[in-house]
Amino acid sequence: MAVPLSDGERRKQISVRGIAGLGDVAEVRKSFNRHLHFTLVKDRNVATPRDYFFALAHTVRDHLVGRWIRTQQHYYERDPKKIVDGWQVEEADDWLRYGNPWEKARPEYMLPVHFYGRLDHTPEGVKWVDTQVVLAMPYDTPVPGYKNNTVNTMRLWSAKAPNDFNLQEFNVGDYIEAVLDRNLAENISRVLYPNDNFFEGKELRLKQEYFVVAATLQDIIRRFKSSKFGCRDPVRTCFETFPDKVAIQLNDTHPALSIPELMRILVDVEKVEWDKAWEITKRTCAYTNHTVLPEALERWPVSMFEKLLPRHLEIIYALNQMHLDRVAALYPGDIDRLRRMSVIEEGDCKRINMAHLCVIGSHAVNGVARIHSDIVKNSVFKDFYELEPEKFQNKTNGITPRRWLLLCNPGLADVIAEKIGEGFITDLSQLKKLLDFINNETFIRDVAKVKQENKLKFAAYLEEKYKVKINPSSMFDVQVKRIHEYKRQLLNCLHAVTLYNRIRSNPSKSFVPRTIMIGGKAAPGYHMAKMIIKLITSIGEVINNDPHVGDKLKVIFLENYRVSLAEKVIPAADLSQQISTAGTEASGTGNMKFMVNGALTIGTMDGANVEMAEEAGEENLFIFGMRVEDVEALDRQGYNAREYYERLPELRQAVDQISSGFFSPRDPGCFRDVVNMLMYHDRFKVFADYEAYIKCQGQVDQLFMDPREWTKKVIRNIACSGKFSSDRTITEYAREIWGVEPSATKIPPPNLPRD
Repeated sequence: MAVPLSDGERRKQISVRGIAGLGDVAEVRKSFNRHLHFTLVKDRNVATPRDYFFALAHTVRDHLVGRWIRTQQHYYERDPKKIVDGWQVEEADDWLRYGNPWEKARPEYMLPVHFYGRLDHTPEGVKWVDTQVVLAMPYDTPVPGYKNNTVNTMRLWSAKAPNDFNLQEFNVGDYIEAVLDRNLAENISRVLYPNDNFFEGKELRLKQEYFVVAATLQDIIRRFKSSKFGCRDPVRTCFETFPDKVAIQLNDTHPALSIPELMRILVDVEKVEWDKAWEITKRTCAYTNHTVLPEALERWPVSMFEKLLPRHLEIIYALNQMHLDRVAALYPGDIDRLRRMSVIEEGDCKRINMAHLCVIGSHAVNGVARIHSDIVKNSVFKDFYELEPEKFQNKTNGITPRRWLLLCNPGLADVIAEKIGEGFITDLSQLKKLLDFINNETFIRDVAKVKQENKLKFAAYLEEKYKVKINPSSMFDVQVKRIHEYKRQLLNCLHAVTLYNRIRSNPSKSFVPRTIMIGGKAAPGYHMAKMIIKLITSIGEVINNDPHVGDKLKVIFLENYRVSLAEKVIPAADLSQQISTAGTEASGTGNMKFMVNGALTIGTMDGANVEMAEEAGEENLFIFGMRVEDVEALDRQGYNAREYYERLPELRQAVDQISSGFFSPRDPGCFRDVVNMLMYHDRFKVFADYEAYIKCQGQVDQLFMDPREWTKKVIRNIACSGKFSSDRTITEYAREIWGVEPSATKIPPPNLPRD
């Protein structure tokens, strides 16, 4: 058996594997001291931990800068939330309060973005005049590759008011009005995606989307027209080759304005002929759909566009007319098909269907898991698929193994590397080699030991953070994701209450101890999601303080769930809950992170769970509940929650307890909205899967009591998780959508001459 390594030794091993090579330690120390003294103007007597962090960050950034510049030359040549009394409360996350040492402001590339105004139709073309101008200031963050000297750029934009903003008002003494207008301009990038329950919020959200799109497209075109790194003088003036040099991937509908904006720039500014501009736009843009829920597909009021982006509305109308003319020619007399496929939705409030705009303006449309892509073709965009089937593809999501295995679970990475070498770090499919070790007793012991060490660490963290004593030998049963009805955290709650009732009714019986952890954030304006969080915390309050239960069952809500917390909980999880209603989850990526980190999955046949079951064998996951066709059949038949409530005594008991105030004694009616939704308005059919879910959880308990067999399934899952690497996903996008062949070329480091 391998000799156990200390955390320090593990960190050194990771460093050797190239995550963070130290290089010359003396040089790093010298650079650190230089930044502490001369960049931050501090010495060790007065420096705070934050100063040490900034000094270290500047030191690391120095290490990246040469590679960052070299990479760009090479290319040219070739919001936090907390819980108060069980309720989610939002707080501003002023993440730039102390500056950001990783970013570099680029004021020399500041760009104007226009809003409002009116249109002049002249013989020379359409002019968008009398606009309000907001400046977009770029900030660049280096993004290093893995052991290849490549450092890419992530460019973010900040809204700035022009210096002459309402200067007239300022000159006549109305200073407050001038400052107010400046704040309104800069609000665009001050808060991300405001609560859109009100018209004002929606307008600000649309402004944000256009601001980022307009700035980015101007920047892309500047880069295209220049041929040398850092050059701002246009060299290329013909846009024929634009799609060969540029790929714009529309990640959901939020950047959909890229389509009319690119058309506007090409036609109005660059004077490209309309049909040619449309061909270029379609060849450049591709659309990834991320959700099948109709309420999540953006539909903007025409009246808002008319006021905020009048030229874009005109372009969208023209594109829609071209599109409908084509549909009418192919399907003469099919008026209903024209209505279904129009980008403009008629009604009391005319709206622009941004998903339809994305489909007609892209050369490729993809979902993010095979089952999701099938639903996109056969349901969500069925008419569009019939029109242009060649457009539609699948690109199953993936996760990066560097962060989600090597960095967050170094113990497991070491155990794997000892058996199969380090090739899996850049080629995750090599994990298949672990299949040879499923019955290897030493390997089984090592994998189980790493899991237990991770659980002990996380138990200590929970005890410190949540003041709840955790049994580290209990099953760590984890569901962490956005709080949403379709993800069915409520089904998990019903299971927790059912287990609680079983323990209370028979306290002397032997139970498999569980620590149920649920984490995630609710959208600020999503009332039901906030009620679900309150229910989880209330159930935990009762169960965790019941002396009859002891350490047999704990329920913990993981507050302010975020990447840094995910890096702690995922390596410690035994059971991963992926229990959305079949046909609602596009893919999921948490499911993949848990799989590669050695948690077994309990889930429905939804999203990427389907492909995970294919890779590992359905018998190596805990699959339960309705399939997509069952859900569709139940929709046709009519879902009646009361039927399940009357038929299943344990379900009825749990629902009655929630309804009667058993878990909210100080406010007995607190959860009536939740119960009313479950009984009469549940689109996601929680009760329909309750019986199968409870039965499947019994199978989980049975296997958990046999640690050797449990760990063998864990090893099989890890071995079969190789498909779910983002390296594979991005390679597929590159080859099949962007028309680029991925290259393994390693750029020379800055201290060596370029080829």
